[in-house]
Amino acid sequence: MKAVWTGWIWFGLVNIPIKLYSAVRDSELDFDFLDKKDHSRIRYLRVNEKTGKEVAWSNIIRGYKLNNKWVVLDEADFEKASPRQTKAIEISDFVEEKEIDSLYYEMPYYLEPETSGAKAYVLLREALKKTGKVAVASYVMRTKQSLAVIKPMDQMLVLVRIRFREEIRDHSDLKIPARADIKPSELKMAVTLINQYSKPFNIDSYKDTYSAHLLKLIKAKAKGIKTPEPALRVVHSKNRDLMDQLKASLNHGKRKKAS
Repeated sequence: MKAVWTGWIWFGLVNIPIKLYSAVRDSELDFDFLDKKDHSRIRYLRVNEKTGKEVAWSNIIRGYKLNNKWVVLDEADFEKASPRQTKAIEISDFVEEKEIDSLYYEMPYYLEPETSGAKAYVLLREALKKTGKVAVASYVMRTKQSLAVIKPMDQMLVLVRIRFREEIRDHSDLKIPARADIKPSELKMAVTLINQYSKPFNIDSYKDTYSAHLLKLIKAKAKGIKTPEPALRVVHSKNRDLMDQLKASLNHGKRKKAS
């Protein structure tokens, strides 16, 4: 794996030199955009808006418009803004993981220590395990400040980027029912249905089946085989009565477990 960032974890007065690796990969199929006429690939060009000509990456710089003038910045300027933030993942707090709503979680990364930081790395990992806490930290990567949690996973420390509060949209304008005329018998039946489908979470049991089905269709189409259009099968009762639908769902679940 190739490191996407290198720097330090600042833990009080302790600093741990680390490398950051992306912990995820995309499971969806890689599609290209084609011209409908001759199936030529569509390319996206970096074009000068005045001349209409393509600009090479080596000639592209970054600028910020201030008072109707462009202020040009280079890589050194981004580091000068805050040298510590661009090179350090700085821990500010330790909290209970359950206090962080899953809505804030965004992207996981693996943390690997440099040889000189191995002891401090293990110390932080074991201290987090012993306290049951996660570390809240901030850092800057690619000109953007990010918030993150650092947590132990097996023998490794994992950094999970999380969103700032202001990045979460306000939902007060959504029409969400506060109450509904739910009968006690309906609630009891719904709880029974949840309990019937409850089991320990195992990530290995969940697969990206859509990509597999789509690739199967692509291979069939390449051979000139026409795939029949499947009909969406409705498994619950067509009756609009909620209680009947819940009962039908329970019966369906029993049949699935028996098969």
